Amino acid sequence: MQTRAGRPPRISKTDIIAAAHRVIDAEGTPALTMRRLAREVGATPMALYHHVRDKDELLLLLLDDYAAGVPRPEPPTGATPAERIVAASVAMYEALRGVPWLVDVLASDDLMSVHALWYPEEVIDAAAEAGLSAEEAVDAYRIIWHYTVGDITVRTGAARRREDDRPTHRGRVFEHLDAARLPRLAAFGARWEEVTVRDTYARGVEALVRGLLAS
Repeated sequence: MQTRAGRPPRISKTDIIAAAHRVIDAEGTPALTMRRLAREVGATPMALYHHVRDKDELLLLLLDDYAAGVPRPEPPTGATPAERIVAASVAMYEALRGVPWLVDVLASDDLMSVHALWYPEEVIDAAAEAGLSAEEAVDAYRIIWHYTVGDITVRTGAARRREDDRPTHRGRVFEHLDAARLPRLAAFGARWEEVTVRDTYARGVEALVRGLLAS
């Protein structure tokens, strides 16, 4: 039904979340301001404040909206603590890798979704089962988390650079390395980018978990 002239459009949290997703997907989290979002939904910034207090609350809504839709995988039957940690870590990685804005938000190390807290719970519980103290188990999770965020951040940045369809600076450097000074690296030459683009997360986290539990 058409509203009367001059009456501001009615908006809901669902409208706001959908519009925020559009802005982030197209322009990234820096572009998500209350003023920009108000333009997207055809309202005033003041109208938004009836639904969300500030940008942090908006980001929390987005985190919850995404996390609530990610299924929680069942742990492997009869899994060892190490296998449980690896399974939870890989699930966390897979949930984040295709959504770069999530990593940008979570890297601030403050905002989080309650729906996603099963990841640290599972890792910490398995680490404690393996014999780590409560503090050591938290340390283990944090180390894995930092590795996960770092891997996704670097790979996302590299993928964006490759989308430019131009030779990269790194590629040019590796094609002309001095084999006498850097023989191991020079042996790869133009193949360096091909080799380093491979997905090594699962293998890396397995090695990381072995080391953490062994210590």
